[in-house]
Amino acid sequence: MPDLDPTDLDLLRHLRRDSRISNADLAGKVGLSPSSCWRRVRALEEAGVIRRYSVVLDPERLGETFQAIVHVHLTRHDPQNVEGFIRAVQAKDEVRDCFATTGQSDYHLFVSCRDLASYNRFLETFLFRLPAVASAQTNVVLRTIKARD
Repeated sequence: MPDLDPTDLDLLRHLRRDSRISNADLAGKVGLSPSSCWRRVRALEEAGVIRRYSVVLDPERLGETFQAIVHVHLTRHDPQNVEGFIRAVQAKDEVRDCFATTGQSDYHLFVSCRDLASYNRFLETFLFRLPAVASAQTNVVLRTIKARD
């Protein structure tokens, strides 16, 4: 991991807020010349500190008004079951995030669907049909207090 100085951290803070900011504007915000700013951002990309740039979508404007945190328990933890579960979850659009964790659940999924009926179909036609899944508990998201940038 590279040593990040205060200027690198400032660059990352501004890019996290707006990854589409122009290099000239970014340079001005952190007090660098445009060429120096570009070199630093490029170095952060090459070092893997910046993995990718993305867009943050508003689920409600997309018609996805049902969101849930799903706590998944696996039947077995053998490599074949775990790898199959991970591949299936990575390919499913409704699964926005997936975390392997310690504690009572093996995995936590953040799921976004059009409505409750769509979520029920997600459970019945996808999640509960995965051989690795023993059970799942759903916590419905009532409102988002803070979402990642």
